[in-house]
Amino acid sequence: MKASKILIVDTSAILSGKTFDSDDLPMITCSGVDNELKPGGKDYQKYQLLKEKGLTVLTSDKKSIDFIRKTANETGDIDRLSKTDMEILALAYQLRNEGKNPIILTDDYSIQNLAKFLDLDFENINQLKITKKFKWSYRCRGCGKRYKDIVKTCPICGAEIKKVVSSEENIK
Repeated sequence: MKASKILIVDTSAILSGKTFDSDDLPMITCSGVDNELKPGGKDYQKYQLLKEKGLTVLTSDKKSIDFIRKTANETGDIDRLSKTDMEILALAYQLRNEGKNPIILTDDYSIQNLAKFLDLDFENINQLKITKKFKWSYRCRGCGKRYKDIVKTCPICGAEIKKVVSSEENIK
């Protein structure tokens, strides 16, 4: 039996200004999207229209959020993802574990990057999809020492730390 498809709508899909055809597929989003869209204006109106058409706001479980946070830390995406971004990814991860086929609608490259590492499906709206997936690390601008975790100032030489690509892989 084929897993049922579900569209997971990110804020960037709403902000794109484009309409997207859900093909009568269930659409969900997370509560963080509510916080990113302020009442009034066309983006908020589009969001309300999507809710009227069946967009459901769900909350992912703590286990899925923790897994996404751990994976984002491992890839170095942790400081590139907002809380809402992590909620969107956690919903997709959770639904996949429940036997569904979630498809994230997003133009956010950091969401797409982590989705690729997790083998989660996504579709772009306005922007091109990512063509490479990256792992990030941190390098001192002064002495060149590399750090896996976020460090603002090098404890060796005192210079500023810069985020750099530690590995990249082409996406087919």
